[in-house]
Amino acid sequence: MKTKEEILFQETPVGRALLSLVVPTVISQIITVIYNMADTFFIGQIGDPNQVAAVSLCMPMFVFLTGLANLFGIGGSSLIARSLGTNDHDKTKRAAAFSIWTAVVVSLLYGIGLLMMRSVILPVVGANAETYDFCCQYIFWTITIGAVPTVLNQLLAHLVRAEGHSAQASFGVALGGGLNIILDPVFIFPLGLEIAGAAIATMVSNLIATFYFIFLLSRKENTTDISFYPKFYTWKENIPKEVLLVGIPSCLMTLMGVLSNITINRLMSGYSNAAVAGIGVAKKVDMLSFAIATGMSQGALPLIGYNYAAKNYKRMKAALKVDFLISFIVALIGSIFLFTCASPIVKAFINDEETVYYGQMFQRIICITGPCISVTMLTITSFQSVGKKIEPMILSLLRKGGLDIPFMFLLNNLKGVNGIVWATPIADLGAMVVAVVLFVPFWQRLSDQKSNRNIV
Repeated sequence: MKTKEEILFQETPVGRALLSLVVPTVISQIITVIYNMADTFFIGQIGDPNQVAAVSLCMPMFVFLTGLANLFGIGGSSLIARSLGTNDHDKTKRAAAFSIWTAVVVSLLYGIGLLMMRSVILPVVGANAETYDFCCQYIFWTITIGAVPTVLNQLLAHLVRAEGHSAQASFGVALGGGLNIILDPVFIFPLGLEIAGAAIATMVSNLIATFYFIFLLSRKENTTDISFYPKFYTWKENIPKEVLLVGIPSCLMTLMGVLSNITINRLMSGYSNAAVAGIGVAKKVDMLSFAIATGMSQGALPLIGYNYAAKNYKRMKAALKVDFLISFIVALIGSIFLFTCASPIVKAFINDEETVYYGQMFQRIICITGPCISVTMLTITSFQSVGKKIEPMILSLLRKGGLDIPFMFLLNNLKGVNGIVWATPIADLGAMVVAVVLFVPFWQRLSDQKSNRNIV
């Protein structure tokens, strides 16, 4: 008798199966964006641009934790989905154990290292006399103390989703986001902790969400292949290679995004703290487009990977077609909304006149290539789901770091503060063009039944 997950991956109509996986993932991603916006929003109500700027300066270092979660989470979930497609449950257990325990050690070391090196790193990312102390408070609670639960929360969501439990995975992510939104104003205002309160709220929320996943997997112990038992941890069977090489592109995109944000903050700090705060708000708001694109692609990964491993290429192609169409349309609608409502959205975060001026202008520039992001992200995930390594890495490097950083410096010299921001849509457009160029031959080989067994 087939399990519910096997029926979902093998027999449920593609549109319904895709929606059951994608919709919860998109919702959880949107809630995550709102949760990431919460710190900026509530700190903005204090009316101090320096604290808003400090959150913007610290965000790249915090987002690095998402890179670690993606490294082990997306790499692990891809291997788990493909192992389930071939009914190799022992390999699934070992892949999960490797992903979980390696992520714990790496995130712990990162948190400790950042604490020890903060006096060197913070000035490099743009902290000055007005923002340094605020940055120290924020990274202590969110990263030094909160690194492990923040990474585990997202990592376990990826692994649970790989088994087809998209709703439970999304609930865990949404739980952390919802709690942060509730706890932020409590710690910031009644307790008077301001930016430190926002950081504590973030750490506590991620910790509770991690406990939810541990409880969920404990209850499913007899039916899940996701195992915490160290006895399943291994460096054999090419498991580290498969997890890391598939996960590196997503991690690399996040890391290059960190470098990109550090660069843009450094360049903006040459103008004013209001410009830094403005780009911080604009970047946070534009995360909505990226969240939708990420949710549409990551939600489809288990279905694509499972059917690829099972050699059901017709079903795999159908899933890709539907997902591409829906994600592009949704991204287009989102970009139109963010462009037309830029001014009131930025004002909702902070009512400082100069910050609002910069923020709404930056948001309109950044959001115009939302549909391009959706195409690139789904292309990357399609390659990752079948175990490809080179193509996702190329696209990840192009989208963040390869194109936008050089253009930031060039356009800063040519056009000033607005030119810095235009580098982002230029990079997104360029990455999409390359994504299409790489994907078309892959699609053609997939369509050729004689080549189906030699796609990777």
